[in-house]
Amino acid sequence: MIIAAADGSALGNPGPAGWAWYVDDDCWDAGGWKHATNNQGELKAVLELFRATEHLDDDLLVLCDSQYVINAVTKWMPGWKRKGWRKADGKPVMNLELLQELDAALASRRYRFEWVKGHIGHPLNEAADERARAVAEAFQRGAAVPSGPGWTRNGGTERATRDTRDVDEIIDDALDDAGPDDALFALDDLSAAWHTLTVELSTEEHDRLVQRARAEGLSPEDYLRGLI
Repeated sequence: MIIAAADGSALGNPGPAGWAWYVDDDCWDAGGWKHATNNQGELKAVLELFRATEHLDDDLLVLCDSQYVINAVTKWMPGWKRKGWRKADGKPVMNLELLQELDAALASRRYRFEWVKGHIGHPLNEAADERARAVAEAFQRGAAVPSGPGWTRNGGTERATRDTRDVDEIIDDALDDAGPDDALFALDDLSAAWHTLTVELSTEEHDRLVQRARAEGLSPEDYLRGLI
């Protein structure tokens, strides 16, 4: 069984907001928005946890301090769907897009939610809360958003070793260094084999890459291939 905490944070609610899921210090992720609500952060944290583990067949125990999220998933969602995603009073359900994405991510998964009281020292919940709040504070300051290594277990891959160069500079250097016999692409030979390019990024540059890739709906690797 995978045991993970998921949490959200919004400064001002709505305001700069973050989300995070956490298994341990080597397996977690975080992100956010310039302007969102705490509930949106809570929903997004759970959604991204399910997405990060969608390739696995393990049971998933989600530790969550949001009764809104737990009730939405375990009690209210079936009724909302029957009513065309409307509440009992006929009004549209709030956070519809996130809820529909979460509904799709839950399909065929074995999971259980456990409510934990926030801010009482629960190790996993506190770790997720700290990371979600750090993202919200980064958006508030206009600083680089601190995302995590992502899923690194059971076939997951850890993020690349990092240095301080800009992503575009790394790619330009790689292209400049490639001689005639080391060209990344043979444009006149579409059957040419793939070449391996190792890219080292600083924490800030890697975070920028991940954010850009997510905005395009791509993996960081596919986004880099597009740049090249």
